[in-house]
Amino acid sequence: MADELKKKYPALKIELVKIQTKGDKILDAPLAKIGGKGLFTKELENQMLAGKIDLAVHSLKDVPTDLPAGFKIAAVTRRAQPFDAFVSNRFENFDELPAGAVIGTSSLRRAAQILNLRPDLEIKNLRGNVDTRLKKLDAGIFDAVILAAAGLERLGYGARIRQTLPEIIPSAGQGALALEIRGDDSKTFGAVNFLNDEKTCAAVKIERDFLKKIGGSCQIPVGIFAEADGEKITARAIIASPDGKNIVKDFASTSIENPDGFGENFAAKLLDGGGREILRGIGVEI
Repeated sequence: MADELKKKYPALKIELVKIQTKGDKILDAPLAKIGGKGLFTKELENQMLAGKIDLAVHSLKDVPTDLPAGFKIAAVTRRAQPFDAFVSNRFENFDELPAGAVIGTSSLRRAAQILNLRPDLEIKNLRGNVDTRLKKLDAGIFDAVILAAAGLERLGYGARIRQTLPEIIPSAGQGALALEIRGDDSKTFGAVNFLNDEKTCAAVKIERDFLKKIGGSCQIPVGIFAEADGEKITARAIIASPDGKNIVKDFASTSIENPDGFGENFAAKLLDGGGREILRGIGVEI
């Protein structure tokens, strides 16, 4: 991101500020039990309000569908690899895993879909940053871990990916970065908006509208992926029970020129097709 800004504005002075969020600090509990997506954004927003930073860069999948008052997304970058990655030191691919193999993930969405595909596997909670998760794999605690492919590639761990898993529907916004600013900061908005990718923006709008309609968070096993191809956007989505035994899955398409309302309508279709009953079974009323 900084390189792109320097290329556009050679005289611009950029300071990178690393901020550890609550989601980074609490490592002994699943995200679903400690609050979900806002855990990765609030500290950065507080720093913006205090005037200590002008811009926050988030993985879009970690950004709540409703931003706090006074903030907005200035740009959504062109999407990188959107799917999850299979990482293992012992097995070449997901299908090679033997019955009883231990898989590490902190995501209810991933766990539910893995168990739907392979109910003979064991899921164990895996928290921490990418370095920490890979160290736990290397220590032999897990037979494999499932991580976002884009995160691995951005951090230089692309070679650790044994297989990408398009059959596991990703989280809304996965693979894209969101640039968040204060809502009244027109100067920063004007400076960074060139990074906005229109096709990605149209696709993730559908995903986030879908998620908002579902009431989705880290506490619900739901996945949604929309992809622009020519003049249309095709989306596929899943609502699942945590054990993967009950799922509702579907796909639909719309014109890239008119994505408004499509995400909400697609969500309503899955809810009416059995998703509402699945969510009710885990204590979520829609």
